Amino acid sequence: MSSPLEQTAHEALRDSGALKNLNQRSLDIFKRIVESYLATGEPVGSRNLSLLLPTPLSPASIRNVMQALEDIGLIFAPHTSAGRLPTELGLRFFVDALLEIGDIDTDERAQIEKQIGGSPNRSFEAILTDATAMLSGMSLGAGVVVTHKDNGRLKQIEFVRLEPERALAILVAEDGSVENRILPIPRGLPASALVEAGNYLNARIRGRTLAEVRFDIEASRRAAEAELDELTARLVDAGLASWADGLGPTQQLIVRGQANLLNNLTALDDLERIRLLFADLETKKDVMDLLGRAESGEGVRIFIGSENKLFSLSGSSMIAAPFRDGQQRIIGVLGVIGPTRLNYARIVPMVDYTSKLIARLAPRG
Repeated sequence: MSSPLEQTAHEALRDSGALKNLNQRSLDIFKRIVESYLATGEPVGSRNLSLLLPTPLSPASIRNVMQALEDIGLIFAPHTSAGRLPTELGLRFFVDALLEIGDIDTDERAQIEKQIGGSPNRSFEAILTDATAMLSGMSLGAGVVVTHKDNGRLKQIEFVRLEPERALAILVAEDGSVENRILPIPRGLPASALVEAGNYLNARIRGRTLAEVRFDIEASRRAAEAELDELTARLVDAGLASWADGLGPTQQLIVRGQANLLNNLTALDDLERIRLLFADLETKKDVMDLLGRAESGEGVRIFIGSENKLFSLSGSSMIAAPFRDGQQRIIGVLGVIGPTRLNYARIVPMVDYTSKLIARLAPRG
C-alpha cells in the first residue's frame, strides 16, 4: 500500500508526462539498471552499462541519461559512486510498463503439481501448508497464505485505499483469522466514504457473516425506500414539494412553500425524516457497493517496498493472488514476500498458477 505522499508523487510523475516522454535510449538504460539490480542487488555504473546495452554508447552519454532518470525519480545513487539503483517508483514503473512476464516453465509446473496435488487424501489446510512451503522454496522468499473459514463470523471490517481505483477490504473473524481482499473502487471515491462504510458495517457486523449483513442491509434499504416514497408522496400531494426527475440515479426533492411548512409541524417532521432517509440511503448505497466489490477480486498483484504495509515490511515486495472455492467465492490469498529485487518475471506466473491449482483443489461444498 502506498501512503498519500507516495501516491501523490507517483500520480504527479505520471500526470507530468515525464514517463511518456522517455525515449528508447532512456528506456533501454533504465531497463538495464533495473535488470542488473534484480540480478545482483548492486548499483551499476556507466562503464558497465555501456557493455550491457544493445547499441554502443559512450559512458559520458550514459551518465547524461542517468542524470535525467534520477531527476524524474526513477533511479538514485546510494552513495557517492557513479553506480545507480532503481527507486521504489522506478521499480513500480518497470513492473507496470516494462516487465515481460511469460508462462511458467514445464519443470516448475510439474514441481508445483507434484508438491500440491500429489496426495489426494490430504485436508485442504494441509494443501495450503504445502503450498506455502513450496512457494518459499521455489522463490527463495517467504510463502504466505491468508484464508478464512466458510461462513466465518466476523468481528471487524476495514477498507483501506491502495490506489486511486483499488482498495483493500480487511475482514477480521471472531476466531482472530484475517482475510484481505483487493477490490476495485470508483476513481474519485472520497476516503471518507471508505471510513463511513467501515463504521456503518462495524456497528452491525459482529458475530455475523458477510452474507447475513448484506441481506439485512438490503432489506432495510428497501424498507427505507418504501418509507421515503410514502413521505415524499404526502408532501407532493400537499403541494409543498415536487420531484426533479431525469437527474440519473439520485433524484432530488425540491421543497417549496416554506412558509406553509412553518405552520405544518407534521410536514416539517416529514421533511426532516426525508433528509435523514436520503443520507441513510446514500450510506447504504456505498456500503452495498463496497460489499459487492469485496466479493469479487482480481489476479496477481505486486506490492513494492513501502506499498507493502499490509505486512509492515517496507523494503520488501509481495506478489499475491486470490484463490476461489467451487462457487467462485474468494476464500483466501496466497503469495510470496521477499526483497524488492524479487524475480518478478518468474514468480508472478508461479503464484498465478499456484492460485489456480489451489482453486481446483478447494472444497466444493
